[in-house]
Formats: sequence, C-alpha cells, structure tokens
Amino acid sequence: MNSMTVNPENKVNKKRILHVAEAPGGVERFLVTLLTKMKKYDDEFEHILVCSDAYNDDKFANLVASIEHVESMQHKITAKSDFASIRAVRRLIKKYHPDIVYCHSSKAGAIGRIADSGLRNAKVYNAHGWSFNMKGATRRDINTYILVEKALSRMTDVIVCISDFEKKSALEHKICAEDKLHVIRNGIDFEEIHCVRQKMRSEIGIPEDAFVVGQIGRLTAQKSPDMFVKMAKEIKRKVDKAFFLMIGDGLQRKETEMMITEAGLKDCTFITGWVDNPLDYVGCIDVSVLLSRWEGFGLALPEYMIMGKPIVACKVDAIPEIIGDAGLLVKPNNYKKAAECVIRIYQDEALRERLVSAGKERVKFFNVERTAEEHAELFRYLCQKKKQKGKKE
Repeated sequence: MNSMTVNPENKVNKKRILHVAEAPGGVERFLVTLLTKMKKYDDEFEHILVCSDAYNDDKFANLVASIEHVESMQHKITAKSDFASIRAVRRLIKKYHPDIVYCHSSKAGAIGRIADSGLRNAKVYNAHGWSFNMKGATRRDINTYILVEKALSRMTDVIVCISDFEKKSALEHKICAEDKLHVIRNGIDFEEIHCVRQKMRSEIGIPEDAFVVGQIGRLTAQKSPDMFVKMAKEIKRKVDKAFFLMIGDGLQRKETEMMITEAGLKDCTFITGWVDNPLDYVGCIDVSVLLSRWEGFGLALPEYMIMGKPIVACKVDAIPEIIGDAGLLVKPNNYKKAAECVIRIYQDEALRERLVSAGKERVKFFNVERTAEEHAELFRYLCQKKKQKGKKE
C-alpha cells in the first residue's frame, strides 16, 4: 500500500468523503469529472481517494486531499488479494475517519463496504452499471452477482443509480427497497468542449474527403468491437470512401486488429489506443456509433451530442433513455441494420441535421454540474442524518 497524503487530519470542520475505486477507464473518468465540479463545494467537503495502482495520481492532484493506493486491489477475484484489500481499506477508513464512504463499481463496492462494516459513517455505493446485466455471463454467475448485491445492500445507506434503467433493474431483481435507491444521472463537463484539441484528419491518416464512422469505447465484449468491424465491412461495400475510427483500447485489441485485417479494412481503420480526451478525435467523425451489448448509461452518447454528431446505437438497457430522438436505434448484434442506419444518415442530409439538432437539445439534461449538485445534496442529507443519529445515541 502506498500513498500521496496531504493531511490525514481534517483541521477544519469539513465533511470528509472517502471514495473507494478499483476499475480504471470510465470510473476513473467519472471521478475526475465529478470531483472537478465538486471543487465549488470545497468549503463543505474534503475528498480522499483510495484506489488501485491503475489510477493516475496526476489526474487527482488538485481534486482530493489525499490519494492512497492499495496494491492488492485488482479486478480479478482472488481470495488472497481481496482479503488483503479489505484489510488495507479498513485501515485507511480508520485512519481518515470519513463521514461518508463512497464505493464505485462492483469490485470496489464489495471491498469497500465489507471493509467499512461496523464503522460509524454513511455508506454509499454506485455500481456504474450492474454486474448482473452483463451479457455473455452464465446464469450461475448472474445469480451469484444478484445474491452478492442483495447481501451488500443491507450494509449500504444509499445506492446511487446512474440512470432510471439502473433503478428499474435493481427493483426488478429485488436488490433492495426502493427508498434506498437514488437516481443521479451521469453527466459530462460542458467546459471540455472549449478544451478540445481537435485532431486533424491528416494526423491520423484519414483522407480529407473520407466518410468517417467512429466509436468511443473500450475494446471489450461490452462495447462490441467485433460488431463494429462487421458493420464497417458492410458499409465499405456501399460507400467506397468510408473510413473507420475506434477511439479506445482494451483486452480485445489484438483480436479486433485480426478481424480488421481479415475483413480487408486495415488501410481504412484506425485504433487510437488509450487517450486522455476522446473528444479530440470526435471532430474527425461524420457518424458516431455506440454498439454496446449492455450499458448502464453510456457517456459517449452525450459526448457525441455536444460535438454535434448524429448517432447510431444499440437498443439496450439505458441507451434509449439517454439517446431519446438524437439517434437511430438497432437491436444488439444486428450489424447489418447498424450499417443500413449509418448509410441512411450518410445519404439523407435532412435526417442528419435533425439528429444533430435533437442531440444539442437533449445533451442539456446531462450536464455534470447537475450531477455534482445532486451529489452535494446527497452528502449533506447523509451527514445531517448521521448527526441526528449521533445525538439520539
């Protein structure tokens, strides 16, 4: 366990929020964005980050009072490392005496809540997408995820749901009582659009006159890079100047690159790898897609909207709720229909303009300023509740 600690003792009467996070990628990005906007409440709250070694200290240097890395905390489930993580996190909770322990994602949610068992603070959990909604998992695994979430919910004061779908899904699986579920929709930082360093097509080998189809997303089963490649092959048959941009990286990169080569798309496809700001690349895109097999929210959708891009996405989980009338929806794994929708947008200027206009209106619902404000309200409520409980005791 190693740390970058500013001050373990809270010298002013701020309420202390200790965040526990393991998963990098989307969760890390969520925390950076949320904590950036939470700075306006610096006179009320102090934040501590307890995280895996995968997290980048530099991203949080001015956002939290202390950063603590737990070396044993990793995505893979192993008894030895998980027990070590629980012990380490418990020591840190006792060290900082937080008013609220806020656990992010299923793995950190389990470690953090078990580690905090019996300690006097409020416990908040945000799954950032329920594990039992993953497609491709066995029925046995899904049932295990449900049982674990039900058990852990009993030691949780509030479960934050990032979309209405997430709340509905929790109720359908009887994870907990409805009054424990609190919807705070994800959001994006509208100020980021002013910080975009627009990539020129020539920088990444895209012809200036190309019709570019792109997707932001990890190269993992959830984001369907295989479906993207199959869709791309269908589009290329009908649009010769089509080019394909995959913004992200992941465990399935080699497999995806092999598919691209086998499909004859190597010369018209570019994978960026991990990038700090995906919006730098979105300007190169003509039609954006999100072909997820499951999705608790899908931050890429409002990012596409704010950048003025028409959208084609899969009709799964929270995506219809987020996309509204700002895009065309297809069934998951239906790459031929996805290709048809992309080509339709390419050919129909009026449709393209209508989708872009709808997106610019709809994105107003997903401002992270609101996400931060609603978190501040939740933190105040829990701290006040804790104070009242302390008086009674």
